[in-house]
Amino acid sequence: MVAQEVAVTAPDRIDRLALLCTSAGGAGGASFPLHSLAEMDPAERSASSALILDTRFTPDWLESHDGDRALASLMAQRFTTDKSHDERKGEELQLGARRGHDVYDRLPRITCPTLVASGRYDGIAPAANGEAIAQQIPNATMRLFEGGHLFFLQDSLAFPAILHFLTSD
Repeated sequence: MVAQEVAVTAPDRIDRLALLCTSAGGAGGASFPLHSLAEMDPAERSASSALILDTRFTPDWLESHDGDRALASLMAQRFTTDKSHDERKGEELQLGARRGHDVYDRLPRITCPTLVASGRYDGIAPAANGEAIAQQIPNATMRLFEGGHLFFLQDSLAFPAILHFLTSD
């Protein structure tokens, strides 16, 4: 979301852009309202956070997919770790900024080669939001990868494709 804002505000300063697992807001679709997780009890928050991380992450799925279970567990630890006042304040400010994020109408200002990449099972920034971004940016390339919000850790093709895009002439 920050990269989108920089790219629409100062497009002449960006040579190549990769937008991964993100949403533009407005007519382009908003990301999952992460602030709503704070209102849930820990068990509900853990289950919900797994399903938005990757919409396949049901208890049955995680039972039979060790790597995904480890990933979901690692992400769930964020909710059980004690945080300093400054960390909690930073998270609060970030969630507030996400809530008002809307660059959709300004995306056509981006003129550099742009890769928009989404995870097929992302419940935080759904693939439809990535597609909407790619349609707004002239000559953008859209790539859909296997996985959820952390598709770049789940799909072995993702990192090489992103690096190839960023280093191509």
